[in-house]
Amino acid sequence: MSLQTASEIQREYYRRTAAAYDDLHVAECREHEEALLRVAAYIRAMDARSVLDVGAGTGRALSFLRGQLNPEVRLHGIEPVPELIAQARNKGIGPESLSEGDGASLPFADSEFDVVLETGVLHHVAEPVNVLADMMRVARRAIFVSDSNRFGQGSIAARLVKLGLCRMGLWRAFTLVRTRGRGYMVSNGDGLFYSYSVYDNLEQISRWADRLVVVPVGRTSKSDFSSWLGTILTSETVLLCAFRDPPGDALP
Repeated sequence: MSLQTASEIQREYYRRTAAAYDDLHVAECREHEEALLRVAAYIRAMDARSVLDVGAGTGRALSFLRGQLNPEVRLHGIEPVPELIAQARNKGIGPESLSEGDGASLPFADSEFDVVLETGVLHHVAEPVNVLADMMRVARRAIFVSDSNRFGQGSIAARLVKLGLCRMGLWRAFTLVRTRGRGYMVSNGDGLFYSYSVYDNLEQISRWADRLVVVPVGRTSKSDFSSWLGTILTSETVLLCAFRDPPGDALP
């Protein structure tokens, strides 16, 4: 199937579930709220003045951050699905705070936002590298990525096999075989998604950042020897914090 077909499958899922979208993602929302608490603390410490949420959906992160930050901080979201934007409008989030657009082609100037973030979006994207590239383009001081980590999911044997296949450069081929050439999977709870880990893009983000902080969020495994190898094999969801420090600015 073509990428366009995959895109249409995901769009149809959002159209069909938009009214109940928040309720369907309650568990995921808890994990990302844990991440957003940390993000808000960093934003306050940095005294950041503008924040962009990529893939803002129904505006959950925007609403959460609005309750955590100074009212003078500019918060804006970008979302490609009109039905999800309509749900945000029902919550009172207006066009000045949320607009329609594509994460891989953000309608903003270079370095326009102090902070750019995404929560639970990249595992729905066929080529996360393109979205992250534009996030880095419009970010001035920090990027926060709270998303899936395939290496922390499943049995210890499965996690080690996945890590080994990725290290050997065989994961993409394995995924194509497993999905019969589609490259993606579909579930009732999450729609169309790809096997993704924040660690897939660690090198890309590290080229932009002066400093990286990796934080496990949500469910973690601490009952087996995988804990010896740290977050990559123990956390199902990971928050990656990337900082770029303008001259004269102190680290948060």
